[in-house]
Amino acid sequence: MQISGSTRWFLRGAMALALAFLYLPLIVVAIYAFNKTVVQVWPPPGLSLRWFSKALHNTGVRDALWTSVKAGLAATAIALVLGTMASMAVARYKFFGRETVSFLVILPIALPGIVTGMALNATFTQTLHIDLTLLTVIIGHATFCIVVVYNNVIARLRRTSGSFEEASADLGAHTWQTFRFVLFPQLRSALVAGALLAFALSFDEIVVTTFTAGPGTPTLPIWIFNNLFRPNQAPVVNVVAAVLVLTSAIPIYVAQRLSGDTVNATAAP
Repeated sequence: MQISGSTRWFLRGAMALALAFLYLPLIVVAIYAFNKTVVQVWPPPGLSLRWFSKALHNTGVRDALWTSVKAGLAATAIALVLGTMASMAVARYKFFGRETVSFLVILPIALPGIVTGMALNATFTQTLHIDLTLLTVIIGHATFCIVVVYNNVIARLRRTSGSFEEASADLGAHTWQTFRFVLFPQLRSALVAGALLAFALSFDEIVVTTFTAGPGTPTLPIWIFNNLFRPNQAPVVNVVAAVLVLTSAIPIYVAQRLSGDTVNATAAP
């Protein structure tokens, strides 16, 4: 497609404007992480690395980080199992209400987080009468992490011919052998991408966590929110936020590269 020079420059300007709109606030937070003083003024009066040392030795930050990692890993594990099974059922079998099932699996990620959080809180505390702990946080995160895994796996399954599995069955392989030696190698990158996205989504979640976390289980986003408006903690919060942006970008980048892998979607005749 040929475009004129003026159109090309217009598109470049629009792209630059969109990127600035998205990332300028993040750049401001990153600069404030190096602020020499406690007071946040623009431009910063000077730059310093001392807040990084304070964040590293902050017990609250370390505990919240470990809580977020545990919740993210556990929620991702649950999402991998349930999301993969759901995607295989929808993609490989025809049954009444299949499209409805697919819609219901995807729906939780479209619901407002506050609605999901209220529903989970009421279920845990009023219906099941259980205390809010790390387990309730994990369950809450898994409800939307499943969607990410489901979308990645079902997209890969739809691009992969079912004739591979039929040929495996014709050769005498049972279900688990077919999954291990035929289907899993084709789904591997989609599973890894889904897991990375699910972990990143869980690690950054705050709304559902607010309703499902008990007093002793603050995740890193909850810690940031609780300390955001404390003047003495503001520089440390900026450091944590800047590091969180960088660490969140890594799984997103890897997942994007894996999701772009080409798959041989047709079997040889």
